[in-house]
Amino acid sequence: MDHQGVTIWLTGLSGAGKSTVASLLARRLRAAGAKVEVLDGDVIRTNLSKGLGFSKEDRDTNIRRIGFVSGLLSRNGVIAIVAAISPYRRLRREVRATTENFVEVFTYCPLSTLVERDVKGLYRKALAGEIKNFTGVSDPYEVPESPEVRTDSSTETPDESVDAVWSYLAEAGLIKP
Repeated sequence: MDHQGVTIWLTGLSGAGKSTVASLLARRLRAAGAKVEVLDGDVIRTNLSKGLGFSKEDRDTNIRRIGFVSGLLSRNGVIAIVAAISPYRRLRREVRATTENFVEVFTYCPLSTLVERDVKGLYRKALAGEIKNFTGVSDPYEVPESPEVRTDSSTETPDESVDAVWSYLAEAGLIKP
């Protein structure tokens, strides 16, 4: 597969399917011969951003770090797939401005569905006030204004979401399957 370096930035609430789509997309791209790295928000927080909390300042620092790494990768011909809540538009715009071939994917899912799916009980705890600064409940999530791709995990299968991203990448000339 011929491809350009690109950062595919999946944003959305916790449990919306970002990591699932990232993993499936990476698998499909690798099977076609692409150089791919996945930067998952949970993994980054454990390693690159260990010690950061969930204040606005710490969230901003985390997103800037992920943006820096994804920009380095894509600048060097790698497809960097980021799966991170990244709740603030300003930070996503900042990363876009410093990253060539930035593709924003909004992974939408209504809060009611997220609460139903919530195997860890985090949404129930956040709604009960037991978890502070929980994005989408007690902390803001700013919906992307004009993402290149919008998926809806309440109405689409993960494979359908991957197909939507794949189609955009091909139409934009970022991949040539």
